[in-house]
This record gives sequence, C-alpha cells and structure tokens, in this order.
Amino acid sequence: MAWNEPGGNKPRDPWGGGGGGDQRPPDLDEALKNLKDRINGLFGGKGGGGGGKRGAGVPKGLLIIVALVLVVGYVMMGFYQVDQREQGVVLRFGKFNRMVEPGLNWRAPVIEQAMKVDVSQNRSYELSEEMLTRDTNIVSVTLGVQYKVLDPQAFLLRVASPEAILEHATSSALRHVVGSSTMDGVLKDEREDIRLEVRKRLQEYLDRYNTGLVINQVVLDRTAAPDAVRDAFDDVAKAREDEDRFKKEAEAYYNAIIPQARGKAARITEEAKAYKAKVVAEAQGNAARFEDLVAEYEKAPTITRHRLYLDTITEVLGASSKVLVDVKNGNNLMYLPLDQLMKPREAQGAGKSGTGSSSSGASRTSTDAGADDGGSSGRQAPRSLYNTNRTEIR
Repeated sequence: MAWNEPGGNKPRDPWGGGGGGDQRPPDLDEALKNLKDRINGLFGGKGGGGGGKRGAGVPKGLLIIVALVLVVGYVMMGFYQVDQREQGVVLRFGKFNRMVEPGLNWRAPVIEQAMKVDVSQNRSYELSEEMLTRDTNIVSVTLGVQYKVLDPQAFLLRVASPEAILEHATSSALRHVVGSSTMDGVLKDEREDIRLEVRKRLQEYLDRYNTGLVINQVVLDRTAAPDAVRDAFDDVAKAREDEDRFKKEAEAYYNAIIPQARGKAARITEEAKAYKAKVVAEAQGNAARFEDLVAEYEKAPTITRHRLYLDTITEVLGASSKVLVDVKNGNNLMYLPLDQLMKPREAQGAGKSGTGSSSSGASRTSTDAGADDGGSSGRQAPRSLYNTNRTEIR
C-alpha cells in the first residue's frame, strides 16, 4: 500500500512527517529561497515583499568579499623576484617603462610585463672556419669568444636576436682580419695581433648594431693549414724552426768565440811584450857580461880561455848520458850491463839530481880534457886531477 493511499490507517510520509491530514512533500524552490534568506540575514540583506516572500537581489557583503579577494589576488600576482645576478626590464603595454634592480619587485599584471636577464654570466661562442689569406692561401681558424650582457634594455628590446648577430659579426670580423694577413702571419708570426684586431673590430660591430653585448675575451685557439696539405705545411714549419734554431746557435757561438779570440789576442800581445822585454834584457845582460869578459880576458887571456872551455864542455856534456871506463893497464875484461844502467837515466830525464850528477861528472871529464889541452899548449895540469884507476858511469 502506498504511503498516501486512502485508508483507515494514517499514512507516514518518508520525510518523517506525522500522520493525519493531507500532507505533501516540501517544495524545492521554497527550500532554496529559505536558504537564500538565511544567507542574506547573515550579511544584513533584506528580503523582498509580497506574499511573505523575500527579494532575490545579490547581497552587498558578498560583493565586497569577492572584490577584496580579486584585489588581493591581483596584487599578489604582481610580485616577482629578481636574483642578484640579474636585472629586470618592465614593459607597460609592450613599451619600455623602467629598469628594476635585484630583489623583490612588483608590476601591474596584465598591464605590465617583467623580463629578466642574467648580466653576470660569462657566455661563450666558438667559430671554426676555413678562410682565404692575403697571399691566396687557405687556412683553418678556430676562434673562441667570451662575452656577457652589458645593457639589458638593448639586449631584450633593440634587436630580435643579439646572439645570432654576434655569430655573424664574429665571422665577418675574423674573415676581414685574416684576409688582410699572410698565411705565415696567421699560422705563426701575427697570431696575437690578429686576436687583438678581431676583438676590436667585433666590439665595434656589436656597438654599431646596439646589441647590448660586451666582449670579455677573444681566444685564437687553433690556426692550421687545410687537412689536404697539412703535412707539407708542417714540414715547412719545422724547417723554419730549424732555421731559427741554427741562427740562434750561430749567434751563441759568435758571442762565445769572439770574446775568447779577443782575450787570446790580448794574451798573445802581452806575452810578446814580455818576450820582447826578456830578450832585450838578456841581450843587454849578455852584452854587459861580454864587456866584463873582455876586460878579464885582457888581464889573463890563458886562464880566461881555459875557463870558457870548461864552461862550454860542462854545458854540452851536462845534458847527455855518459859512461866512462878507466882501467889502469887496459887488459882486464869487464862486463857492463849498459842497458840496465841507462834505464834509470832515461826514466829521470833531465831531472835535477841526474843533471847535477852529469854536470859534476862532465866537470871532472872536462877537467881531464882541459888538462890535455893545457898540455898541448905547453902547460900541464897537476897529476892530482886524474884518477887513473876508476870507472865512472853516468
């Protein structure tokens, strides 16, 4: 049986209503209106008139809350952070408005746009190409460029692609400088000059295009001949290095030998002067001695001649080896080991001991010879100068 069928029993509605009488479910529109009236009552709204029903107007408190939420959200959306290494550029309706420093900044959303650029980062670009030199040779050049952003406004707004302009400007500057140099200059002699000239010209191009970039360093990494002829150019480079090395060695030898030759010439000159002084002094001494000898000869001619003879024999025989054998009767057979006797003499050479002994022996022998000479002249030396039974070995 349905809950609202007529009958003797009292029906019960599913919403917990009591029985008895004609009961109907509540109207959904009425429930919504009641909820709306309660909300309006909370915010001070007034209900509409007529038939006990309230008006359906938007509550003023809700509009205020919505407006506050929108304002707070708009303000919060405008805050942004600029790092310490960055600088910001603010555009208002797409047009440059101001520059902002690192820190917390605010912009008007929708109306303004903020753009950030890292101005402390060192950026790099490398170019490697084959180029034609002034003497119509082809060289391969590898160049590295280090740069950073100097003017964020120009970097972001003045040109569409500043880094692409940098690449084309680098190629143009390098080709201009290499094309004005010889191959030897590019490969070896003028590398530093080429690097400085490329940097100067590249900065001029970037300033002319107003890119906002500044060049920190230009590095000429590698310059070489093309691969097809690289071996030949390496041989030429080695030959030039050998040429430079030989020149430096020759200069070093020249710098070493010239002072030695000058020193040797000075030494020879001084020795010649000393020899000259020695010869002159000896000649003067000999002349003086001869004059003295003449004076003595005039006083005693025989004694002077005998003394000169002895001195001459002493000088001649003093530097030679001598073996003297004197036997009284001359019939005895004697064995003299001359080879063994001469060895010590040869070993000593012209030593002082040997020279002194020979001089004394020569003096004694010369005395004997002088005695014979004296006898031939009518004067006989005393017999005591002779030793008729002796054997002397020098």
